[in-house]
Amino acid sequence: MSRRFTTLAAAAAAVALATGLAGCASADAGATGSDGADDVVKIGVVGKSDPQWAAFEKAAKDEGIEIELVDFGSYELPNPALTEGEIDLNQFQHVIYLAQYNEAAGEDLVAIGSTQTYPLGLYSSKYDDVKDIAEGDTVAVPDDASNQARGLLVLQSAGLIELKDGGSPFSDLSDIDEAKSKVKVTALEAALTPEALPDVAAAIINNDFVEEAGLKFDDALFTDDASDPAAAPYVNIFASRADDADNETYLKLIEIFQTDEAVQKGLAESSGGTGVTVQLSQEDLANTLKTVQKAVADNS
Repeated sequence: MSRRFTTLAAAAAAVALATGLAGCASADAGATGSDGADDVVKIGVVGKSDPQWAAFEKAAKDEGIEIELVDFGSYELPNPALTEGEIDLNQFQHVIYLAQYNEAAGEDLVAIGSTQTYPLGLYSSKYDDVKDIAEGDTVAVPDDASNQARGLLVLQSAGLIELKDGGSPFSDLSDIDEAKSKVKVTALEAALTPEALPDVAAAIINNDFVEEAGLKFDDALFTDDASDPAAAPYVNIFASRADDADNETYLKLIEIFQTDEAVQKGLAESSGGTGVTVQLSQEDLANTLKTVQKAVADNS
């Protein structure tokens, strides 16, 4: 597995975090979209019931913008829906996921606003401590490329596996050094890893599915560090089609999401206080996406 991403990810992190967790992408108050102020903005999400979304709908309406949340059951669906014009924006993914979609699909979706970075956790219904996981046990990870690689890095940090060449954001199951690893690893659709808990020793579960599975965020046996600069490719974003990158209504919605107190309170609630708020300019996001997407292309 190429080590090239180590340098590129560091560059992306430097660009993305140069403005720290401070600079805010915003638009002029009262801005309207190219299609008119009265149009409904359709936003694709995974987890419509999360508390930030009701707060966001109200805050947007107070600013004269009506939004419609379109709930998707898995991560594979919102980007194609955005590409095909079925929705106007989506908010469910991090930068590296978007970069991998663009490369695989030959598309040019863009990141127009940042939200938070979330730690990725390892959960179990059988063990209370990662050290108790037995030799030869099976652990589940998500099967989509970006979350699988990140999940494998979590398992390595937890001392459960060893990855060849130290691992990277492009590692997959073939990069596990089985002879040096404590557990076996299986890959499942991200939405299904919680359901696998009765059948495996532990599972990497994305934040979107933790509470749906009846778990609490502090139930995690182990997590990575969302505040680490190396986590820049995992900043969650609002995405749009390239032609809509400067849409004033969409940029106003980003500003509302990033600054409304009720929305921020909902985000904290939905992540169990584990999310790290990140407010980056469009320029920083564009540079980060470009850097990460180049790394994806180089490693494909």
